[in-house]
Amino acid sequence: MSLRYFTVQEANELLPELEPLVGRVLTLRARASHHSREMGALLADLSSDIGGSLPSRLTGEFAEIEELIERIQSYGIVLKSLEAGLLDFLCERDGRDVFLCWRYGEPTVQYYHELHIGYQGRRPI
Repeated sequence: MSLRYFTVQEANELLPELEPLVGRVLTLRARASHHSREMGALLADLSSDIGGSLPSRLTGEFAEIEELIERIQSYGIVLKSLEAGLLDFLCERDGRDVFLCWRYGEPTVQYYHELHIGYQGRRPI
């Protein structure tokens, strides 16, 4: 993955493309988590046949998640959290590198944070 620099405007212009991809990752992740719990019950029963539709669905969901992550990262951004749908866009601000930070559901990129701090250190742009 190769990061690139973004302005706030450039990051916001990508959101219409990125938001549905991140939304799909969050949906698939929740579904895969549910299916994984179901698989745990199957695996605990040594007499059960673990083949069938559930393992196939789970495998397909993981494959689609991986593909979506690669697509998101191909824009040159960082997918910081699958759980929260956090994206970081590298940006130069006041002569230093920072990350513009966007969370799924936010209307625009409105925050940034230092490279070493993360989400908890977000500050308004």
